[in-house]
Amino acid sequence: MSRSLLFGFHAIQVRLKTAPDTIREIHFDPTRRDGRMRQFLDRAREAGRNLVESDAKRIDKLVGNPRHQGVMAFVSPLPVTHSIDDHLDGVEGPPLLLLLDGVTDPHNLGACLRVADGVGAHGVIVPRDHAVGINATVAKVASGASETVPYFMVTNLARTMLELKERDILIVGTSDAATDSIHDLDLSGPVAFVLGAEDRGIRDLTSKTCDRLVRIPMMGAVESLNVSVASAVCLYEALRQRLKAGTATLPAAADTPAAADISTEAPTEAPKAD
Repeated sequence: MSRSLLFGFHAIQVRLKTAPDTIREIHFDPTRRDGRMRQFLDRAREAGRNLVESDAKRIDKLVGNPRHQGVMAFVSPLPVTHSIDDHLDGVEGPPLLLLLDGVTDPHNLGACLRVADGVGAHGVIVPRDHAVGINATVAKVASGASETVPYFMVTNLARTMLELKERDILIVGTSDAATDSIHDLDLSGPVAFVLGAEDRGIRDLTSKTCDRLVRIPMMGAVESLNVSVASAVCLYEALRQRLKAGTATLPAAADTPAAADISTEAPTEAPKAD
């Protein structure tokens, strides 16, 4: 998860909370004096971080685009996440994973990480040669989730899927041609969803390595969903089933800023993934 900078309130605030010592320097626009900026600066000062006043044009230049909300930070890399095996050994309850095959757009990856964090997924796994790494754009879109969701880049995705099967993790891929709906599967146990980019879907070898292929029902004229939306449909269906089965519990309201309102009743219909 190495990168040299973060920008936007969410991304930097999560780093301030989880690994403040990795923040070397925070630049902020002193002309922005609203409550959100004041609160942000107070947290940065409490963490003992070095603050530098920089006008918007300078921050634009440092970040490379104007969507920084007036704040950016130079950071040191986070410690490299340990191996998938070591990570799963420490997971409590049935693992819930998201595998992305060929998703190279940083905005899509950032949104997928945000969804994964929202459902409490235990990790996102991608092939090293067919994925975007965690960069500043991904971190901004992820709104801090790139700091909290373990992200693994593997040399061979199909081989990793086989290793997950050895742990009795059900590998579920999405496909337009599948006859089963995502809502037909028991997802209350260990499960890893595999989704591909919306233009191609998952690759043939990846598809053949899955235990099950499912579709997300589409009721309108649109033929496919953005991969991050499809990820949300799949992951939240798994969470719904886990809550109903008692294999997952929502945190107390005081432990989360906005706990998701997830019905334990089966939905009537939902959209479809590529």
